[in-house]
Amino acid sequence: MALPLTKRVGAVVAAASLTALGACSSSGQEGAQGPGGAGPVTVEFWGSAIGLDKAVALFNQSHKDVKINYSQISPGSAGGYAKMLNAVKAGNAPCLGQVGYDTLPSFAAADAVEDVSEYANPSKDKFVPWAWGLSGIGGQLFGIPVDLGPEALFYRSDLFKKYGITAPTTWDEFAAAAQKVHAADAKAYLTTLPESAYDLGALTWQTGSKWFGTKNNAWQVTIDNAQTQKVAQYWQGLLDKKLVVSEPTFDTAWYKDIQDGRVLSYVGAVWASALIEENAPGASGKWSVAPMPQWTAGEKASGNRGGSATAVLKGCKNLKEATEAAVWLSTDNGSVTSLIQNTGIYPAAKAGQQLPTANQPSEYFGGKNIYAVFREAAANIPEGWVWGPTMTAVQPDFKDGLKKVGAGEGTIPELVTKVQAKTVSGMKGQGLSVSD
Repeated sequence: MALPLTKRVGAVVAAASLTALGACSSSGQEGAQGPGGAGPVTVEFWGSAIGLDKAVALFNQSHKDVKINYSQISPGSAGGYAKMLNAVKAGNAPCLGQVGYDTLPSFAAADAVEDVSEYANPSKDKFVPWAWGLSGIGGQLFGIPVDLGPEALFYRSDLFKKYGITAPTTWDEFAAAAQKVHAADAKAYLTTLPESAYDLGALTWQTGSKWFGTKNNAWQVTIDNAQTQKVAQYWQGLLDKKLVVSEPTFDTAWYKDIQDGRVLSYVGAVWASALIEENAPGASGKWSVAPMPQWTAGEKASGNRGGSATAVLKGCKNLKEATEAAVWLSTDNGSVTSLIQNTGIYPAAKAGQQLPTANQPSEYFGGKNIYAVFREAAANIPEGWVWGPTMTAVQPDFKDGLKKVGAGEGTIPELVTKVQAKTVSGMKGQGLSVSD
């Protein structure tokens, strides 16, 4: 049997999309006890992930003093985040809201989240350290990690054998394999060009560098750093030699290409396994997963693409209860098992990654437990990455730019420099403090 999350494609998309989580509800925040001070504390929670209600039901069944009133709402990318922020301004937001890691800094910049470090820190060691870091900024914690998107190399093992290559362990080997494949068949490519800020960000993250930071109450923007330029020059080199093809992943044409053998591999997050299985059934049993190639032989670093936190929104009247409820949802074995089965997450809690439900072999991927590869990847993602408060602008800037680069207009290194300048300008234009 495949891991249950591979059968929940709609849920996986919701869990994986950093900008597709969180939304609104017409009900306001209770955050108080019942009439006369009697009865359980009620914590309002707005979430969009399919199946999250089942984990909430488990919480309510096992708790008498605190109850979660859950509202299933539309994704953040469909306007949910804006409505959530409006609810905060109006004073009727829920205590808890599901927010992607990349969007959480925007909420912090809008003063729409609470610092719950006091109540959450005792649970810190239960989570992958870098995911804990993504749930806050500058020493403050605004939410509890839920899920991750550790990356690895998906590849057609049958076609690798056909072309006489093995899973590359370094980026130099990856480039050599790309050359060998394309030389053998001019219509075949080892992989596709990175197409978004999140693709390029994950590749940069692997190097231990970062794009944003905070210091002395000001934002630091370092998108155009040496490591990002190194990544940009590497992929530009493959493109210049016509060893990669510019094509949107997860489109119908891409799924056809990975089934037909035109595209042989993909560097992507754990949640992509469900999408590949569902949309490329003709390649069942032909795919494998290996660790990301490394810049230096022998290293084990990876990057992350996706994930979310249960944020505690501004104005919550019961911070302790809300925080403890969020921790329980992310760490209780029954709850995490439910989230894996019904929502399609890959857990941020270390114990959750060891659960049987998160370690079943996949028939589609040759009967192997591919999740062991992602568990190791999650343990080797560098700490310190920070998303900026304007990713809603950074993402389209990169996505549009990379599409143009793929069509022969400009280069990736030039694009990185342009996005750096545009990001700083945009942040300052919003009144945010940006340090030189």
